[in-house]
Formats: sequence, C-alpha cells, structure tokens
Amino acid sequence: MKAREEAPDLPGVWSAYGVLLQHLRKRAGLNQQQLGDAIGYSLEQVASVEQGRRPAKAAFTVAADRVLGASGALEVLQDEVDRAKLPRFFRNFALIEAQVVSRFDYEPLLVPGLLQTEAYARAVFAGHCPPFSEEIIDQHTEARLSRQKLLTRVPLAELSFIVGEEALRDPVGGSEVMREQWERLLEISALRNVEIQVMPARRGFHPGKNGPFVVVETHEHKHLGYFESQGVGCVVTEPSEVSTFALRYGKLRSQALNVEESARLLERMVGET
Repeated sequence: MKAREEAPDLPGVWSAYGVLLQHLRKRAGLNQQQLGDAIGYSLEQVASVEQGRRPAKAAFTVAADRVLGASGALEVLQDEVDRAKLPRFFRNFALIEAQVVSRFDYEPLLVPGLLQTEAYARAVFAGHCPPFSEEIIDQHTEARLSRQKLLTRVPLAELSFIVGEEALRDPVGGSEVMREQWERLLEISALRNVEIQVMPARRGFHPGKNGPFVVVETHEHKHLGYFESQGVGCVVTEPSEVSTFALRYGKLRSQALNVEESARLLERMVGET
C-alpha cells in the first residue's frame, strides 16, 4: 500500500525513461541482470530505473545507450530526468534557466547553486529541516551539478553573480569544503562569460538586504525575475516588478567589489587556510 501511495509523486519522466529502457533492453535480447553486468550496475538498480522508482544517472544513461545501440534515444531524456530531481518548487524556473541568454544572480547567504562544488551542495542539502533522506540528498545534489552545464553551454550565456562575503566566510561543510569552494569560484571566474563579484560585509544598508533574487533574459528577449524563501519559489513576470529587480541589481553591482578585487579577496582567503 505504501509503495502505491508514493508512486504518484514520482516524476512522470522517470517512468517514461524506464519504459523506453525496458523496450530497448528487450529489443537487444538482454535481461535485467545481463544489462546490469554490461554497464556496471546491479540487477536491483536496473530494475528500479525501469520501474521509474529511481532516476538514471548520466553515467548509467551513457553506458546503457551505448550497450543497447540506442543512438542517443536515452541520452536526450537525461536533462529532463535530472531536472525532475530538483525540488518541486524550483522545476519551473529550471526550465527557464536552461534557455536563458543572460542571468544575473544576487545571493547574500549561500554560494549560488550554479557555482557550488559537490561537497558544498551536499552539505547544504544535508542541513535541510526537516531532514532529507540520503537518496533525496543524492538526487538534489546531482540535479544541482547538472544545472552547471549552463556555465559552458554553447551558445554561451552571459552570467553575473554577486555573492555576499558572509556566504564566503560561513564554514558550510567545514574548512576543507570551503577551501575547495573558494578555489572553484576562482576557476569559474576565469570563464569569459562569467563575472563574480563579492559584496563586502559591513557595507551598511543596500538593496540586497531584502534577500536573494535572480533576473534572466530569455531567447525571446523577455525579462523575468525569480526569488525564493523557505522552500517556496516565485517566478516574476510583471514588467514593472522585473524592472525593479534589474534596477536593484545594477545598484548592487556598483556597491560590490569589482571582478578583480573580488578575485584578489578569494585568493587571500585561499592563501590564509
């Protein structure tokens, strides 16, 4: 009874992927054990994916597509499978985010998700209240890392991040996790389509005190805003409200450290550990 009650909450794309996988496996004349042996996964893992109870990881998909001669039929579903691992409130914005030509992000208290290392992301999800299961932590972490393809996607998107100094100095996950995170920020800041600025602590009041937000421009040159709090996300479409977000972001850019100063701060933080 419990399994039947939980099934409707599972994303439909996981079930669709599983049906396709089963079809391709049978067409290839393999049973679940044989497929698992061929791609390095257990019988239970293959069965769970086919039944839509567990999402396929990218490595699983690449291996299964190759062994089954699927010609990319499974791989084209992977982005949707990964997106369905995201928290439900974020999925609509994730669809928008994947197609933007520009994205401007202000985050005062945490390193933005697109910039997080795996260890940092895992630490953030592990601290959720009420607690997530290990399986959900794994799924959310995988989905967050998958979103980072936007950093290097072709055509390149113009990406700007303003991160509060408090977020950089808060030891989420411990000192080693933070050192790795600072190094990762320096790596990303070297990308020609990415700018990272730090808002210094003790700056006084500024427009970002109202909380984090994002402004994006779509391929149709439509501007949208997004903000979230306490597990609730909101896409902002009203032009006057989006304009206010953009005005605030411009103000924050002028008050934050510039790109070079921000990089030097990160380098000092790395050097001090």
